[in-house]
Amino acid sequence: MQPFRRRDRFFSFVSVYVLLFAMGIISWPHEAWCGPITFNSAIGLAEGEFVLREQFVLNQSGDDPSGTDRERTSQAVISVLGYAINSDLLIIGVLPYVDNELDITVSGARQHRATNGIGDLRLFGRYTVFRRNWPGVTLRISPFAGLEMPTGKDDERDTLARLPVNVQAGSGSWDPFAGITLTYQTLDYEVDAAVSYQANTEANDFEFGDILRFDASFQYRLWPQELAGGVPGFLYGVLEANLIYKDKNQIGIINDSNSGGSTLFLVAGIQYVTRRWVVEAAAQIPVVQDLNGTALENDFIVRAGFRVNF
Repeated sequence: MQPFRRRDRFFSFVSVYVLLFAMGIISWPHEAWCGPITFNSAIGLAEGEFVLREQFVLNQSGDDPSGTDRERTSQAVISVLGYAINSDLLIIGVLPYVDNELDITVSGARQHRATNGIGDLRLFGRYTVFRRNWPGVTLRISPFAGLEMPTGKDDERDTLARLPVNVQAGSGSWDPFAGITLTYQTLDYEVDAAVSYQANTEANDFEFGDILRFDASFQYRLWPQELAGGVPGFLYGVLEANLIYKDKNQIGIINDSNSGGSTLFLVAGIQYVTRRWVVEAAAQIPVVQDLNGTALENDFIVRAGFRVNF
């Protein structure tokens, strides 16, 4: 029955996502830009403008060195809404709806653990501290800071027991984060970079390890090769890299030696950019995984979404 249950959940996620996409493309944004797919850029908005971004994310992990044949699948629809208080200050909220599943073999029996629901809300501000414009070129640097709040349920149970922490929709903890982004944009291409740190705190006698990440993105206009009037949109190829370091989780006062480590993702994606909206898709492949102990390795992450300004 598990394949049918997964298929039904997948189609329900796709239905929600198609509805969100239809709502997005009928909006009337002022202008849309290309940008990184796996992290935020430093490109700003005009005062009083909104930006709406929706992404469907499929995250699959199944390379298990522990011998219990663990397989974890996470599907999420991530909603991002930003508002420009002025041309420098942007307030952004990020709210996911997640569907998490874990299959594991215990004492020779296969167990299926799953839940779904609203995840933890991330609310942060981004301020442009440096801006330089040339003909057809712009450079911006924007630090940001915010808080991940425990809006998702973190105490779900099934017929077996309380669900593991990596299956719960929420963490239960209040987690501050901060970072800085840089964007260099020309008429032909865009380069983005970011560094960020999230300090996770304790909840339910458990604490996820802190997260440090470095991100870079390069977007290049593939079509049309020459700019001309009357073109409805632009096709961009996207290459990105994500270097993510996670500290060990902590259970009570003891560090979990089978958690945390470093992962380097390489990302290949594509974007279609118009004046009204952006449609994008990308695949994240882990090329280096230096994890601790029997931590579960990631297989791949797939993202697809759209973005509109209005």
